[in-house]
Parts: sequence; C-alpha cells; structure tokens
Amino acid sequence: MNKSTLFLALFVTSAMLLSSCVAGKKYGTLQETSKNFMNERDAFKTDNLQLAMQNKELEAKLASLKKEVGSAREAITAAQAGRDKASEELNRISARCSELQNAQEDLIKGNVKETQRLLGELSAAQENLKRKEELLHQLEKNLDSKKASLDELTMELDKRNARLAELEKILDAQKKIVQDLKSKVSEALLGFENNGLTVSVKNGKVYVSLDEKLLFRSASYEIDANGKNALKKLAGVLEKNPGIQVTIEGHTDNVPYNRSGNLLDNWDLSAKRATTVVRVLLEGSKIDPKRLTAAGRSEYVPVDDRNTPDARQKNRRTEIALTPDLTELYQLIDKY
Repeated sequence: MNKSTLFLALFVTSAMLLSSCVAGKKYGTLQETSKNFMNERDAFKTDNLQLAMQNKELEAKLASLKKEVGSAREAITAAQAGRDKASEELNRISARCSELQNAQEDLIKGNVKETQRLLGELSAAQENLKRKEELLHQLEKNLDSKKASLDELTMELDKRNARLAELEKILDAQKKIVQDLKSKVSEALLGFENNGLTVSVKNGKVYVSLDEKLLFRSASYEIDANGKNALKKLAGVLEKNPGIQVTIEGHTDNVPYNRSGNLLDNWDLSAKRATTVVRVLLEGSKIDPKRLTAAGRSEYVPVDDRNTPDARQKNRRTEIALTPDLTELYQLIDKY
C-alpha cells in the first residue's frame, strides 16, 4: 500500500469513528425495524404453509368421503338384494298358503286329524308370512335410510369439491402473481443475470440474489457503479409495483471479520451491506421506505455448507426478497 492510499484510509477511518455514536443509534433502530419486518415475513410464510396444509387436508377428507360413498353404495346394493330375496320368499309362502287354504276346503269334510294338521301348518305358514312381511318392511326402511345417508354424503362431497376447486384457483392466482413479478424483474435485470445475479421463486416470493463481487469489494459495504446500475433497474420495477414488500438480507461467509475500523464482526458487515442497498434503492426513487426492510444474516444462512473457497464465495451475497401483496387472496381463504 503506497503512502497516499494509507493516508486516505486513515482519514476515512477517523471520519467514521467520529460518526459511530450516531450510526449506532440508527443501527439499533434499523435492527428493531428489521426484526418487525422479519416477523411479518415469517407470518406470510406461515400463511403460505397453512394454505398448502389446508389443501392437503381437503384432499385427504375428499378421499375419505369418496370411500364412505363407496361403502354406502355397497350397503345399499346388499340391502336391495336382501329385499328382493325376501320378496321372493313372501311370494312363495303366499302361494303355499293359497294351496293350504284350497286343501282345507277340500278336506273340510274328510279326516279330522288331517284337517287339524293342515290347520296347524296353515297357522305356522301365516305366522312365518307375518315375520317375512316385517323383515321386508325393515329392509325397505333400512334401504331408505341408506339412500338418505348417500344423498347427504354426495352433497357434502360436492361442497368439498367446490371448496377444493376454489382453493386451487386461489393457489393458481398466487402462482401467477409471483411468476408475473419474476418475469418483470428478469426482464429489467436481463443484462445482469448469470453475471453475479440470479432471479428465482421460493416459498411464494421472488428472490434476487447478487454475488458479493457484483456489489461490494471484500470486507466493504460501499457499492460500486455496476452494482448501483443493477439496483436502479430493480428500483424501477418496484416503483411500478407499489404493492410489493421488499426485504434486503446481507450474507457473509464463515471467515471471522478481524479488520480494524468501525465494523465489529460479520453481523455488522452484513447489516451495513443491507442498509446500503436500501439507500441505493430509495435514492432518487418514489419507493415508499415503509415497504423496505434491511436485515443482516451474517454467516448463518449459507447456500453451501462446505468449508471451501467456492462455497464461501457463494455464501457472500445479498438477497432481495420481493413479496407480492396477497391480501385479497388471504381474504378469500378466510371465507372458507
């Protein structure tokens, strides 16, 4: 390092030390704001998971109802078969009763014992006929009950199907909103993708991930001209979509920060990088600051757990999470 560079570094360090007290207060405020918005982000994630769980629960209930409907139909079929068999038995007994009555008339003047025997057989046949009639009545009553139960199950199944279809529409609408947002962001940042910048969709949000080399020098939180250009293009998309909530997360590798200056550690570095990105997005734009949250994640949310130079390079990044306004969709879900 030459003398002029050393002199400049000492001058900047001295200036930063003089403003550290004020910066510390602002940093505390930013941390509290960050915590609040991170809680809101977690709440959105929880809502999204609950929606998916409700969908799975409805599918499970739908399968159960279909199974109950199948069982009810089998019971009805069995009841109808029993009723038909009882009807055949009733007709056979009725015919036998008629035969016995005719025989009784023919033998009325004949053998008294034979007549008594026939009368006993006739009485037993009539009693049996009465039992069969009662059984047939009970079978018909059971059949009516099974039909009513089947109608109720069918109606419930139709309601479940309608609700499931509505929820699927809501999920499709949510996916379309997120995909449309991703397309707009990708189009705006087309020249930067695969050059230290990626755009992806995770958990119902659009993530813009920027490598350290695109924005910052090593162990620095000052953004270079190329990084500012990318952020300004993203700011243009955010201005045109005022319903989007924005969370900026700074990430570092697992190498401890041990340089001198006003930075304490990787937590401090990641938080200052996030707030620097916030300032660049707001500078000269009409974005409402209430939509933005800055968060420092230090080394604790790596994309690659390996302790290698390549993995550490991947982990040194800034992620900008874009959350569409899904208030209307959640209101529809609450109706159910």
